[in-house]
Amino acid sequence: MRRVRPIQQAASFCAFALTACLGTFATLPGMAFGQQAEDSAQDLLEGIKAGEKVEIKLPDPEKQLPLDDLRKLAEVFGRIKDAYVEEVGDQKLLESAIKGMLSDLDPHSTYLTPKDYERLEESTSGEFGGLGIEVGMEDGFVKVISPIDDTPAQKAGVKAGDLIVKLGDQPVKGMSLEEAVKVMRGKPGTTLTLTIIREGESGPIEIEVERAVIKVASVKSRMIENGYGYVRITQFQAETGSQFSSALKSLEKKHGSALDGLVIDLRNNPGGILQAAVEASDALLSEGLIVYTEGRIQSSRLRFNASAGEIMPETPIVVLINGGSASASEIMAGALQDQGRAVIMGTQSFGKGSVQTVIPLDETHAIKLTTARYYTPDGRSIQAKGISPDIEVKPAELTELEGQSFFTEADLAGHLEGQKEDKETPETTEGDQSVSPVERDYQLRSALNLLKGLSILEKRGVSQQSSTATEESAN
Repeated sequence: MRRVRPIQQAASFCAFALTACLGTFATLPGMAFGQQAEDSAQDLLEGIKAGEKVEIKLPDPEKQLPLDDLRKLAEVFGRIKDAYVEEVGDQKLLESAIKGMLSDLDPHSTYLTPKDYERLEESTSGEFGGLGIEVGMEDGFVKVISPIDDTPAQKAGVKAGDLIVKLGDQPVKGMSLEEAVKVMRGKPGTTLTLTIIREGESGPIEIEVERAVIKVASVKSRMIENGYGYVRITQFQAETGSQFSSALKSLEKKHGSALDGLVIDLRNNPGGILQAAVEASDALLSEGLIVYTEGRIQSSRLRFNASAGEIMPETPIVVLINGGSASASEIMAGALQDQGRAVIMGTQSFGKGSVQTVIPLDETHAIKLTTARYYTPDGRSIQAKGISPDIEVKPAELTELEGQSFFTEADLAGHLEGQKEDKETPETTEGDQSVSPVERDYQLRSALNLLKGLSILEKRGVSQQSSTATEESAN
């Protein structure tokens, strides 16, 4: 014989189950909660009482928090509190859990404490204390993305790609990136010994670096030869876009007319502010897409287009990159490459094609979270791939070979004289030790030679067109 539950009792049970289900829904985005949840429960309850067929949709198990894992987290939390060798506060444990959650996502997502906020502001403003290197994590060690120009680290010989395994006497293995940066920062004038593993070296090498107040000049410019300009962007800061435009105009003013060629040096540029890279690229473009980003949330889907008007519209450009060129510098190189505005020369770039957003949690804490990937105008993702140069030129040391004397036509007795033959031997200066940057830098010299070739071809083309036009008018 089957026992039948009274209707009122069944109705109460359904109401309890229904309220529990709706309570779960309330934690999901887009679902009703509060008074709406109560109203929905009442409507469904009335439908049940009226004998209507009611369909209760249960939450998708895959979208719910995994209860077993939550219990495991609580269990670990409790075990640490009870059994760890030293007493640990709840706040410390919770903060460590948050840091671990973010650091396990990717190397660039992190939890920002008040001190981290200060460091972030320092890096974007261009002044901070420390060694002067841009770093990341690789296999548990600190990897040098690039040393910053004119800083203690660069002067001491730290190079892009170096793997730091010890900071002073402290092994890096097991440290978070934030902890390692904290050790590297310190009072100006104090020293820190870096133990480094470098490709091509048989064993670890030690480099002693003296800490200093790091003031980074974002944009540097000069004329490297008559008619050929050089602009170096060390990293992209808040004012880099306007400084870059000013540098280009200053070079043209010094030359007195349009330049025959321009070299933009982005080597060992670790990146920086996305908007600064867009502004610098816009200075050399008059239309078209510069970069776009794609992410899961609407605010991370952005498109940046060039505005009308560009500086140096007729000047050929070569952009130098290498393995230390990352993030914002790759955005600029990719934009100028895809738009056909510049020849990219050097070696493969770093390959950081992600965008980080600072999301405040309260007045003093925030998280820096990777929210999007960026793409070049042609739709290329640079993440873990980098920018491939149009012309690969690896760094090399330049050594001038001793000139060998050759016997020429002019040395033959009784030779026919050429037009305006100069019989005097040009004077040479013995012991001239002054060496220009172009003489020392093989990649820069290669860029200059390419620009000279392009300029020669352009001038020949103009000359031939002028000659043809003169002949046609004469006929």
